[in-house]
Amino acid sequence: MRICVWLTTLLVSHFCTSNPFNVLLITVDDLRPSIGAYGDENAITPNIDKLANEGIVFKNAFAQQALCAPSRNSFLTSRRPDTLHLYDFYSYWRNFAGNFTTLPQYFKSNSYYTKSIGKIFHPGDSSNFTDDYPLSWSEPAWHPKTEKYKNSPVCPTQRGRFTNLYCPVTISDQPGKTLPDIESTIEAIKFLKSWKKGDKSFFLAVGFHKPHVPFKFPKKFATLHPLNKITLPGLRNYPPGLPSIAWNPWNDIRWRDDIANLNISYPFGFFNDHWIRKIRQGYFASVSYVDSLIGQLLDTLKTTNLNKNTIVVLLGDHGWSLGEHGEWSKYSNFDVAVKVPLIFRIPGEVYFKNNAIKSNLKLKQPVELLDVFPTLVSLAGLPEIPKCPKHSAEIELCTEGNNLWPLIKSQILDQDEVKLPEFEKYALSQYPRPGVSPSVSPNSDKPKLHNIKFMGYSVRTRRYRFTQWVPWDPQTFKADWQQVNETEFYDHYIDPNEDLNLHGRPGLEEVEAALEDLLRKSFWSW
Repeated sequence: MRICVWLTTLLVSHFCTSNPFNVLLITVDDLRPSIGAYGDENAITPNIDKLANEGIVFKNAFAQQALCAPSRNSFLTSRRPDTLHLYDFYSYWRNFAGNFTTLPQYFKSNSYYTKSIGKIFHPGDSSNFTDDYPLSWSEPAWHPKTEKYKNSPVCPTQRGRFTNLYCPVTISDQPGKTLPDIESTIEAIKFLKSWKKGDKSFFLAVGFHKPHVPFKFPKKFATLHPLNKITLPGLRNYPPGLPSIAWNPWNDIRWRDDIANLNISYPFGFFNDHWIRKIRQGYFASVSYVDSLIGQLLDTLKTTNLNKNTIVVLLGDHGWSLGEHGEWSKYSNFDVAVKVPLIFRIPGEVYFKNNAIKSNLKLKQPVELLDVFPTLVSLAGLPEIPKCPKHSAEIELCTEGNNLWPLIKSQILDQDEVKLPEFEKYALSQYPRPGVSPSVSPNSDKPKLHNIKFMGYSVRTRRYRFTQWVPWDPQTFKADWQQVNETEFYDHYIDPNEDLNLHGRPGLEEVEAALEDLLRKSFWSW
């Protein structure tokens, strides 16, 4: 069967293929938009920048929860955490919420060969200890052998080897003389080089662990980011007007040897400028390290000639705070925790604008990671999946996201995004807490389901972020919207870093009321 696809009359050329498009999904753990293509002056990411220049960049893409398992299960099923009933790491949606079809499973059911390399699903309970094999994958998920050393004392110092947060290494000195993301890259390249074009197309998902903590990377990448060149965040202290329930005390980095030795007071103590730069250096170096591996992967796609027939998608599963508000890690509803890079490259796409080639499309519309599933289905030419109704626990295949292809097409046609009324112009996120104050036990950064007492529900429009923290019942999965504990209200036009909580300010009552109405209607509908 020969398939020809014309995306739009403005394409320079159409493309024909005997098989549907392949898909290469690249996920990067804890990756915020610290990428050159997104304007981060600290970033050195030439390979991701090149991908962005050849594709479609969503400047305002948001995860649905800033924690690995809930975020990944959410975008891989296109269901919100409240639908999956997953807010921690300890339940499998098929047994706990509904037998929901996943993104790779849908491609597999449409005759794709699906393969998982590295971290795609979060390993463990939340993916049935199998990464959802055999339902989602054509073969068992592949994981790097050296990942078992991720928290081992392998960070070299003058006093020996420790379990540090900041951990530049010599590869030959590491267990196995390699690192997990290098292993995953080699395995992915091996797959691409050995792929035999036949009746099937492939859906290859490659998950990189860095820049997830610890910041363990080949030490040469630190030299790309000299400490004296690392910028500091604007407000490095606890913001005035920030409710304590919104604060994440970065429990997951405090126990690491180098950080524990600093004896920083709990929960609101702060790093000095030297350590702020050092931790940020570790993050940016880790991103540059992963960028180099992504470059090898994309180069192989080109040398094997598979790039002409492969959709590439790159995303972060959530962000990571780098000292903004005096916070570190994820575990919140702030932009730094939920805003992620999202890039699509569609093979054969060459656009015209004003009789000139139009590339590097950048869309500012707020979108969600939920949208990846229906968008890839549309781009691959597979039967589109229906929107989920209000109650969808019994429906195996539906989406709570949006197909972004019409939005992309509007940009190809040089139309104003505002002329697409069917698109919701906001994104939703949420985060649970066990109490109103930061705590180690129960862990207020990563509370287990039975400890959750409050849920922070957040809506992000182009201009505003509005969040309400409400009592929440872990047995019924219901929020009590009649008893709002705290409210946050940020205006990105004047406060892009979300440092100034405007809740209750005179003159903003109508705007705040409209956002509250939008938030409640959005989450109550699920």
